[in-house]
Amino acid sequence: MTKTAIRKLRCAVYTRKSTEEGLDMEFNSLDAQREACEAYIASQKSEGWVELADRYDDGGFSGGTLERPALKRLLADIEDGRVDVVVVYKIDRLSRSLMDFAKLVEVFDRGSVTFVSVTQSFNTTTSMGRLTLNILLSFAQFEREVIGERIRDKFAASRKKGMWMGGFVPLGYEVRHRKLVINEGEAATVHMIFERFLEVGSATALARTLAAEGIKTRRGRLIDKGFLYKLVNNRVYIGEAVHKGTAYPGEHAAIISRTLWDKVHGILRESPRVRAGRTRASTPALLKGLIFGPTGCAMTPTHTRRGDKLYRYYVSQSVLKRGPEACPVGRVPAAEIETAVIDQLRGLLRAPEVIIGTWRSARPEVDGLSEADVREALEGLDPLWDELFPAEQTRIIQLLVERIDVGHDGVDIRLRVDGLAHLVRDLGGIAASRRDAA
Repeated sequence: MTKTAIRKLRCAVYTRKSTEEGLDMEFNSLDAQREACEAYIASQKSEGWVELADRYDDGGFSGGTLERPALKRLLADIEDGRVDVVVVYKIDRLSRSLMDFAKLVEVFDRGSVTFVSVTQSFNTTTSMGRLTLNILLSFAQFEREVIGERIRDKFAASRKKGMWMGGFVPLGYEVRHRKLVINEGEAATVHMIFERFLEVGSATALARTLAAEGIKTRRGRLIDKGFLYKLVNNRVYIGEAVHKGTAYPGEHAAIISRTLWDKVHGILRESPRVRAGRTRASTPALLKGLIFGPTGCAMTPTHTRRGDKLYRYYVSQSVLKRGPEACPVGRVPAAEIETAVIDQLRGLLRAPEVIIGTWRSARPEVDGLSEADVREALEGLDPLWDELFPAEQTRIIQLLVERIDVGHDGVDIRLRVDGLAHLVRDLGGIAASRRDAA
């Protein structure tokens, strides 16, 4: 008759004593615990139980914490698959906290490890042992919920009194003696952001401007639209403490006046689409989508206000994402670059090679179109330019220009030959009609 092979179960003995008293004795409490566990393992030899040589002894460590060196080694060995059974003298040797015990059981379950208490008839390899474990875990869950309710009630009562209860410290404040205190340097930045949002009326445009100016959060990141929205909606800045949507007077001093807060939130109550449309209308961007920096990244239009004056810029996307050092030409004044582009464009429209190329491109579609007609059409655009509305100027630039590259040594413009031909077809058709009429 063939015997069935018995699987070896590697048993780790864990012992603990809360104080160091008596540990220097020849036979101490840890030795007594270990001896009882070894005897229990020997009694299970027929079941394949084998004691591991490693010792997991925590002398002088409380059972109210999991910060014990031998316990950490035991859990690491369980995670590495070196242990099959954990044997202790009593359950409280492993932990006195039901919550901690539940955490340990989670580790045991992940490693398919069973748990045995030799003096309490507690063995998770049996159905009764697992039932006892479930009862203990139910009490652990109850304990966690009771503690959670107490913490939430205390937190709510403290917030209603305006107390700071920890968490992320808003820009403009620092914590001293568990209270929020104004940081003057950061508070000036917060106040500046509120003022400039009131002037600009757009978080997107303001974020681009602040990023171009290198203004960063406390963590060293460039300010983005999401950060701005959180900042201008944080009622901490008007001296309030908020709990579950309800605001209470806070113990801390305000950075922003109620008047400024109400003005900013009057803007925020408007539709984002309406605000975006008004911002675009007040800040035309002639070269939007056409201009690129020396690194090849697109340059985005942005603006800021100083008093009654509006200052417009084109800022490299690499600067907005990675900071001022990401691009050697990170920002250019919009008025200057637009004037330079228009001046170059006027010169290019008079160039013979451009006139001839445009004529050849448009000739198949415009009957009777001559080179002189093309020259007249392109040169006639120059005196009309300043009389056009901004939207008309933008449409013509988008039609004629394919790409604008900004570098240290100047500006390079790439024209759209098909766009030139399209413009000439319209103007050339009118000229041809006039000749026929004559």
